[in-house]
Amino acid sequence: MPTPLMPKATAVWLIEKTSLSFDQIAEFVAMHPLEIQAIADGEVAQGIVGYDPVQNGQLTREEIARCEADPNARLQIVQSSLPQPKQRSKGARYTPVAKRNDRPDGIAWLLRHYPQLTDAQIGKLLGTTKDTIAKVRDKSHWNSANIKPRDPVTLGLTTQSELNALITSIGAEPVTPVPEHDAA
Repeated sequence: MPTPLMPKATAVWLIEKTSLSFDQIAEFVAMHPLEIQAIADGEVAQGIVGYDPVQNGQLTREEIARCEADPNARLQIVQSSLPQPKQRSKGARYTPVAKRNDRPDGIAWLLRHYPQLTDAQIGKLLGTTKDTIAKVRDKSHWNSANIKPRDPVTLGLTTQSELNALITSIGAEPVTPVPEHDAA
């Protein structure tokens, strides 16, 4: 169930202006009934100004009256006819400085095992640019002599679940990573 904006301030207003039970208020604002009782006793939220959910379109007077008449009834938040804002994407993926030199190795591994991946898919998965992917592909990267294809999951550039999701989205079979052994 969606919760109202500013739940504590809404709880303050409902305590002061209505005869709803603590349980009804607690369920509506997604707080514990003891928190609601503490607000009513003045132990919590002393400086908080009440936030009127009726004026702000989250409740109606009829809904409050219905729940005041029946202590077992639960408040229902008003569904807005306004479109909900879209979730923003996470943005560019941050790779720590210590792992940035491993990124071309991860790119080379993906290019070797999944040549059907597009540059955009690889770039999104590893947080790199299409230019870097192209340079690794045509071996014109400044560090081409030292690039060794290595699994980007073991390098810590992505998670296994993200890699598997991308691979299954293109209809390929995931490759089981082979543990690397140091020759020591």
